[in-house]
Order: sequence, then structure tokens, then C-alpha cells
Amino acid sequence: MNETFQSASQGEAPILELEGVQKSFGAVRALRDGTLSVRPGSIHALIGENGAGKSTLVKIVAGVHRRDGGDLRFRGESVDFASTAESKAAGIAVIYQEPTLFPDLSVTENIFMGRQPLLSGRRIDRGAMHAEATSLFRRLGVDLDPRRLARGLSIADQQIIEIAKAISLDAALLIMDEPTAALSGVEVERLFQVARSLRDEGRGLVFISHRFDEVFALCDTVTVMRDGAYVATQALADTTVDALVAQMVGREVGELFPKTPAPVGDVVLSVEGLTSAGVFHDVSFEVRAGEIVGLAGLVGAGRSEIARAVFGVDSYDSGTVRLDGREVRRGDPRGAVRAGMALVPEDRRKQGLVVEGSVARNIASVIRRGLSTAGVLTGSAEDRASSPWAAKLQVKTNALDMPAATMSGGNQQKVVIAKWLATEPKLLIIDEPTRGIDVGTKSEVHRLLSDLAGQGMAIVMISSELPEVLGMADRVLVVCEGRISAELDRADATPEKVMLAATRRNDQEVHA
Repeated sequence: MNETFQSASQGEAPILELEGVQKSFGAVRALRDGTLSVRPGSIHALIGENGAGKSTLVKIVAGVHRRDGGDLRFRGESVDFASTAESKAAGIAVIYQEPTLFPDLSVTENIFMGRQPLLSGRRIDRGAMHAEATSLFRRLGVDLDPRRLARGLSIADQQIIEIAKAISLDAALLIMDEPTAALSGVEVERLFQVARSLRDEGRGLVFISHRFDEVFALCDTVTVMRDGAYVATQALADTTVDALVAQMVGREVGELFPKTPAPVGDVVLSVEGLTSAGVFHDVSFEVRAGEIVGLAGLVGAGRSEIARAVFGVDSYDSGTVRLDGREVRRGDPRGAVRAGMALVPEDRRKQGLVVEGSVARNIASVIRRGLSTAGVLTGSAEDRASSPWAAKLQVKTNALDMPAATMSGGNQQKVVIAKWLATEPKLLIIDEPTRGIDVGTKSEVHRLLSDLAGQGMAIVMISSELPEVLGMADRVLVVCEGRISAELDRADATPEKVMLAATRRNDQEVHA
């Protein structure tokens, strides 16, 4: 099987070619010029802002959508996939950020679903299936038990299973759509090793990511899209992050972290001795009006759990939370909202949005009691309340009645932020404010946070991206193993100091 791909990679013919592909959904032109050429034995990055047309292009290749115009060729032949089954049969596999496996079936059964090898009497040859699955994982250099149930597997392991399934189907092209968004550093490196092994076999890979460090570490070629159209293709060795950003947004991004100094006022949030057994211990800090306080630390350190406890989503064992000097009752998020708190959660789709609801309904959802008349809430009332906030955050949508599910990740994040700003909070807690959104929208969110601080709002920002923390925070609180291990002023915070505090034992609190 590998010899076929290796011989193909020595030629010049692309394995996948799209030229001028178009796709519209009603009046919305999602793809104006989808152009992409992927060669065997190559890892080709596809980048662009949310809404640039990347997902639509991928869905056309995967057979989810049929194109309205343009050319699509696979292995040199013109194709027009009418279904995902046709695309898979041709040799194309798409590995999504969150794969969908059958949780109550084994790893092996998920790999061979619908095409199990049979013995006489049409009995399933489970021995042959397990042997083949074991062989696949050995080739990928991954230690996975093929007999265990899929339920409870990490996202990283689920992605590996999808890759094993693709190889078992002899897929010549693998498209990886934001595969690292939910992975740890170790899991990302394992995925990259697998991707490189597939490349070395002569397969073609398309890698979609907003993370430039990953693009430059893994890929050899990059195609940039903007506003539903092709911009450029180039070797990554011949370009820079700044050049790619300029191509993605159509303008120079002079400052990704547009933080402006703001006058710092009185204490808004005071947290004292907050403890939740086995989660975090003796957490104390203050946030003042006009101040952005960043919570940094490794994944699993307890940052999000602290934020959820402060807001009242999670309870805690001891300690106090005060807003403007008044104690906020534990485990009472409604009371926190009434007191003047807002929480933009880490997972916007599951925790921040009703994805099937309209933009207007989502923005007005927290304040809807104040919008009803005689117990009746009308759509026009929601529109009137949400329209100024949608405009303020530059939510890119033609109508407030558009379902949130149809919007790009960046616009969904803006809707969640707008929802909470509509409550006019004194304190904004925002968890992973720019995860999974493009560089242009990141800059817009950062500018918004800076403006809000300038207007006197107190902000707690949690981020796994160290440049974001250092670029936006006035003070950095480093969380390690459920304790605050360091408090660093903006002028003193460096990547080295933050990482040292994030990985050290918490024997005592360290101040710069």
C-alpha cells in the first residue's frame, strides 16, 4: 500500500486541485474563489480568518456540499461528490476537531464499522479486526488498546482512531480541521509525529489551524484565503507570520495586543481564602476598576475552576467573594449577575450560546426579564435590546434573526460577549477570550477589552496563550496546582517568570 503513495509523491501531479470553486447559501456567497493544490508527500496549511471560506471548501471536498461552479479534481480526475460516502470511497478523509465515535462500541468496531471482515456463515471475524487495528496503531506509533470502549477516550485518542480508520480505507488525502484546539502539548506532538509519518508514506495532508507556531512547525506549504476567496500559495520557508497575517486580514496588523493605559480605581472584586477540596486552595486576590488581571498557568491548574466558583457556577468549601465590598453568596450565579458580574465561559458553543437560537435571542437572553411586557417577550423587543450591542461588537451578520450556529467562531464569541455586556457588569470574567478565532478578530476582542478597562470595568482574563496574557494584563496571577504561585506586575512579567511559576511546587506565594 505504501509503495503506491511513495511512487506517486515522486511525480509532479497534485493529488487534489480546486480552481475557482464557488458556493452560495441563499444570498450569502460563502465561497467566491476556492483554489487549492495539494501534492502527495506534502503537509499543506490552509489558513484564513473565520468566515474566509475554509470550512465551506473542506465540506465541498468531503462531499457535504456540492459546488455551484469551478473545477474540482482528485487524483487527476474531475469529481463532483454527491455525498460523504462518495468522497471517502475516492480516498479522502476529514479529521475534525471533535470526532464523532460510537461510545459504546470498541475502538476496533469504530474503525471497521460497516465493513467488518466476515467468517463463514457471515459471522464477524473479530480476531482479524483486532489484529488489523493493532497493526494500524503500531504503524502510527501509538499505544491504544483496540478492545477498549470508545467511551471516555480523550479527544486526542479519538482523532488517532479516525486517522487509523482513514489508513485502513487507503485514504490518499487527509484533511485535519483544527485538530489541536483541545489537545495538550504532548498530544499535539504525538499528532504531529503521526502526520509526518503519513506524509513520509506519500499521502497528501491539509492542515487547518489558527496557530502559526504549529503551521510553521508541521507544514511545508501554505494557502491563504480571505473573504471566501484565494489569496496566495507559498512555501512556508519563504514567508513570515507578519506577512501571512497581512494577507489574511487584507491590511497590516500593527498591534495584535492594542492595550492602552487606563486609570485604576477602587477595588471591585475581592476574593479571600477561596478553597474547594481537591481543586484549588486558599486563593486570594483583588481586581480594581480599570484593571485587566490575567490568570495564567498550565491546563488543569485550576484557573477556570476558580473563575466558575467566583461567579457562582460552582460552589466552594470556604472563603469569601465580595463585589464592591458586598459579599456574594456562593453557588448563586443569578445573585452574581444581579451584583454586577458577568462570565464569558471557555466553551462558547456548549456554555455560552443557544446555537439554534438567533443572534438577537442570544444577546438578550440574560436581560430578557427586563424586556417583557405583562410577561410577554416579543421578537421586536429582543431586536431593539440586542441591536446596539451587535453593532458595538461589529457582529458580522445580515440579520439579527440569523441562527448562531451558522456564524463563524469569531462572530459567535462576539455574540457571547455582547450578551454579557448587555447586563452592564462591573466585573467581566472572560475565559479563553480568543480560542479558536482568527488573528483579525483576536485583535478586535483585545481592543474591546482594552476599551472596557478604559471605561472603568474590572476584568479577569484567563488564557492559555502566554503572549495574550503578557500583552493584555496589567497584572498576572499564575496558578499552579490550584494555588496562586506568583503575582507579577505588567512591567515585570516575562515568559520565563510565568512558566517558572506555572511549573514550580507551590510551597509559598512569589511576588516579583
